[in-house]
Amino acid sequence: MSRIAYVNGRYVRHAEAAVHIEDRGYQFADGVYEVCEVRRGRLIDETLHVDRLERSLRELRIAMPMSRAALGAVLRETVRRNVVRDGMVYLQVTRGVAPRNHLFPAADTAPGIVVTAKSVSPASGDKRAEGGIAVISVPDNRWERVDIKTVGLLPNVMAKQAAKEAGAYEAWFIDKDGNVTEGSSTNAWIVTADGTLVTRPANGGILRGITRTVILDLAAKHGLKVEERAFSLDEAKRAREAFITAATTLVMPVVKIDDAAIGNGAPGSIATDLRARFHDHAETAPRWSRGR
Repeated sequence: MSRIAYVNGRYVRHAEAAVHIEDRGYQFADGVYEVCEVRRGRLIDETLHVDRLERSLRELRIAMPMSRAALGAVLRETVRRNVVRDGMVYLQVTRGVAPRNHLFPAADTAPGIVVTAKSVSPASGDKRAEGGIAVISVPDNRWERVDIKTVGLLPNVMAKQAAKEAGAYEAWFIDKDGNVTEGSSTNAWIVTADGTLVTRPANGGILRGITRTVILDLAAKHGLKVEERAFSLDEAKRAREAFITAATTLVMPVVKIDDAAIGNGAPGSIATDLRARFHDHAETAPRWSRGR
């Protein structure tokens, strides 16, 4: 079965999907994106993802391409047409197509929008979580507005590739003070000796991850102590546990940072429990219908 993409108002075969060469997302990385988990045919935390999409667009002064209701319909229809039971749906909005110029185009330029969906087996993530992952540390060389989920991800790409070449799964960015900011595509967490969850505050230095937000709520609900503060790479290496969060990884235990084993070198009990409880706490949208 051919994959289907939604591109600027049309559903087209994925292999034939295309945007104009002067789309500003291609020319300037002038756009934003979201990735939403699909579980059993349902979108997970759709409301929070669209809330963050709207914020990112406001920060860049890009108009929403359609109403929230219409966007939700497009997301579900793309999932339906691709028959995705478990996987992800990707949404990208750009400032649109206009002659190449650093200045914003005319105010009536229509935003560009692309939506794709693909299947991903939950078993692969579960297997990875059983053994835990390794991360490496890299200098944080990104622009300061990492709180906006833009498509300008070249430093993230280079960091992720460096991790792969080092035999690791993820890279953690380290700021000029020696503190961990976040991963190349994830938020970073540690657990202290007394069981306190620590993650950097989302006040501009990191992306306010949706899975991160849900885990904060889940921790509060179950009486876990949380501190939103900076933590150093050295503190992370001495931590009882460490883990990452993202829509594509959920809660993923970290068992090694650079050359240091974390805890006893195996996934920690707190990270494992949070992963098991995540979907009980996350928002689940209505399932797409085969009859549509």
